[in-house]
Amino acid sequence: MSDPITDPAKRAALAALVAELEAEDRELRFTSFSYDDAWALGNDIVALSQEAKHPASIGIFFGEQRVFHAALVGAAVNNDLWLERKVRTVRRFNESSYLVGRRALLNGQNFDTDAKVDPLLYAAHGGAFPLRIGDVQIGVVAFSGLPQDVDHAILVEALRRALSRHTTETQE
Repeated sequence: MSDPITDPAKRAALAALVAELEAEDRELRFTSFSYDDAWALGNDIVALSQEAKHPASIGIFFGEQRVFHAALVGAAVNNDLWLERKVRTVRRFNESSYLVGRRALLNGQNFDTDAKVDPLLYAAHGGAFPLRIGDVQIGVVAFSGLPQDVDHAILVEALRRALSRHTTETQE
């Protein structure tokens, strides 16, 4: 166990963040998701990163198949290693890597020691999100290169764009 958060304000802020992350998990689900959708989502993430001049690695997976990958200027192999660890976390826990880590912290746990997984293979840090059709996880989208809250926020923005595109296409 890690040291529990005893400051009431910090605990309340973390609880609110966990609730927000859980809401994102319920919101960011598709009715269909194709290879073309993965390509468009990946390119949205690249564009968001390039606009802000963020160095990063980006990956999208359908099951074990990597269907999109990009390494932007300034990214290093270490970003890809973090990306893989975060992807494994999403696959195993079926939640965003940020939610897994923040929930562990809220519960007074140290993910690296309490989750019973190899911390060299798993990372509960922001930057990987399940791709779902309804309730079924079909893949993972991941981003690595910035602080974990920023990695997560970039994915959420890109996923919202992708969902908006889906909604517009189905209404036409």
